[in-house]
Amino acid sequence: MDIMTANKIAAGFIISLLVVKLGAWFAEETIEAQEPEEPAYRVAVAETGADQKGAAAEAAAKGPSLAELLANASAEKGAKVFRKCGACHTIDAGAGNRIGPNLHDIVGAPVAHRDDFSYSDAVKNHGGTWTYELLDHWIADPRATIPGNKMAFAGIRKAKDRADLIAFLRANTSNPPPLPESPSGE
Repeated sequence: MDIMTANKIAAGFIISLLVVKLGAWFAEETIEAQEPEEPAYRVAVAETGADQKGAAAEAAAKGPSLAELLANASAEKGAKVFRKCGACHTIDAGAGNRIGPNLHDIVGAPVAHRDDFSYSDAVKNHGGTWTYELLDHWIADPRATIPGNKMAFAGIRKAKDRADLIAFLRANTSNPPPLPESPSGE
């Protein structure tokens, strides 16, 4: 390769760098970056229609009761189900919050009980405590349980998986309330 070709290649490379640098400078000067109102990581979920919600409620009414499911639930299996939650929540005592609050000691705790987490107004105003029933409804369909909350999760449809998850949450609660009695008295 002769010296003229090498000079043309070098000049082309330098001009390309100059064009990129000038373009970046121009973009910075003309485009004003704005901070979002609520910085958050959104989890993509499918919207559920009224027909699907009605079918889910009907399916939940059939089958074993929550008390029966909890009596046979496995905290070990619930730890596997919790992996779906682990992207947004922590469970260990003293662990910080993520996008969602730390869930250690959640069973039996007041709703919106953590002072170091910014709950939505819907959750703050809900009141009550995280009973086994409320947790089951929340895990099945957070949007329907407390409308207007910020949790972007479609829910867990299988009652057995929800019961296992609740057993795992219960195992990570220092002083959990007693399990509900099954209607059959078992």
